[in-house]
Amino acid sequence: MILTPILAQISNQPPEIPPINPVVAIVAGVIGFAFVILMIASIWRVFTKAGEPGCACLIPFHNTVVLLKLAGKPCWWFFLMLIPLVGIVIFFIVNIQLAERFGKTAGFGIGLSLLGFIFLPILAFGDAQYLGDRSSNH
Repeated sequence: MILTPILAQISNQPPEIPPINPVVAIVAGVIGFAFVILMIASIWRVFTKAGEPGCACLIPFHNTVVLLKLAGKPCWWFFLMLIPLVGIVIFFIVNIQLAERFGKTAGFGIGLSLLGFIFLPILAFGDAQYLGDRSSNH
């Protein structure tokens, strides 16, 4: 019949997954680990530039509260960041304000939001100094 070849192709066996090359897996793991270390070092450096303990970047949730403090926003904004869509807007606002407090432009803050893996190391290891409230005077 017509359905016989089609039914012969259907089986209860899961499709075979090709094996992963171990060299590729190791290289990807090393690159991923290096990326994580770079991001931790960058956030640590941003915190220390602003006078906060660098190790605060390692504590979940507390690091977000410290980031809000550096951006001059109230701690309760943390809860706004948990609301879908609202959290995205708050994330952009906080990054723009953080950039301005380091003497950077709002465009740099948008870069922090969209390409943080590039802009965060620039902020951390560049010549930017934390200005705090003084940044809003100019």
